[in-house]
This record gives sequence, C-alpha cells and structure tokens, in this order.
Amino acid sequence: MSAKRGICVYCGSGLGANPAFGEAADALGTAIASMDARLVFGGGSRGLMGRVARATMAAGGEVVGIIPQFLIEKEGATPEWSELIVVADMHERKRLMFERADAFVALPGGVGTLEELVEQLTWAQLRRHTKPVLLADIAQFWRPLMALMAHMRMEDFLREGFDAHYLVAEKIADVPEMLRKAWERNESAP
Repeated sequence: MSAKRGICVYCGSGLGANPAFGEAADALGTAIASMDARLVFGGGSRGLMGRVARATMAAGGEVVGIIPQFLIEKEGATPEWSELIVVADMHERKRLMFERADAFVALPGGVGTLEELVEQLTWAQLRRHTKPVLLADIAQFWRPLMALMAHMRMEDFLREGFDAHYLVAEKIADVPEMLRKAWERNESAP
C-alpha cells in the first residue's frame, strides 16, 4: 500500500462514565499508528477525541483534525495535530472527514457520534460508498443500537438489498485485522 489509509474515528468529546472507554481510545490511537494509517477525526482535544488523537501521535502516527470554527473553543482544538483544518460548518466537516477516510470506527459517544455513524451506515446502504464501518462495542456500548437494527430488520425496514452493513469489534485489538480484511474484500470485489 503506497498511500496511508485514513481511518475516521467518531467518538465523544467527553470521556463517558466507564474508564474502559478512554482506555479503548488510547488503544485505538496506538493501533492506527501501528497500521501506518492516518487518524481522521473531529479535531477536538477533549474527551475520547483528544485521547485517540494524542495516542496516535504518541505512537508516531499522523492526525488530521477537522473542526468547524464555532467548535474550536468548546472542543478544544489545538495546533498540536499533524494537520488541523478549520471549516465553516458541520456539513463541511463531515464531508471532508468522509473524503479523507477509507474506513469509519465508532467509539462510544453522544448524539453527534451517533449521527455521524448513522450517516455512514445510510450512505453505505444507499451504495454511495463501500468503506468499512466498524462499531467498537466497548463494554457493550453499542448493543442498544444493534438491538434497534435487529428490530428494524425484523419489522422489514432493513431488508435484503437495503441492509445496513457494519462490523463489530468488542476489543480494540481486533480492529486492525477486521479493517484489513474488509479492505481486501473491497479490493477483490468486481
């Protein structure tokens, strides 16, 4: 692989109640650097966002933060990232994150994290991309969403040909290999 792949991480600007969430952010940042990939994320220095970015950089990785002007103070954007892109609004942020990503990983987070994740699932469902979408189900954080998806399937709202496909990793250690296999499948698909 000649160019670094971008791994977009969606996660909270807070730490959450469970210390396992922060530990997972640290481990994911280290894993991204070890994959010789580039972290693409929301640009903030607080919460899980800051932890995954600092861990990526501490392991020698490259970090691209993309943040709207109005969130710079609230989310604590910092010039310490390899690249910090300041945009006008959330739509531009999400578009650039998508364009620079080859995969999406969702750590625990709030409504913004959920919204970003669901947008990628929707775009994949509509065949706008084939990039892997992975739920890092740390301490079973994403189980309620997976139950909702199963309910939608059961009620025939996610049906054959219109399903929302995603990967699930219960441990960060599984993420690199899961993404590699998904990229290989995509590259070998007709």
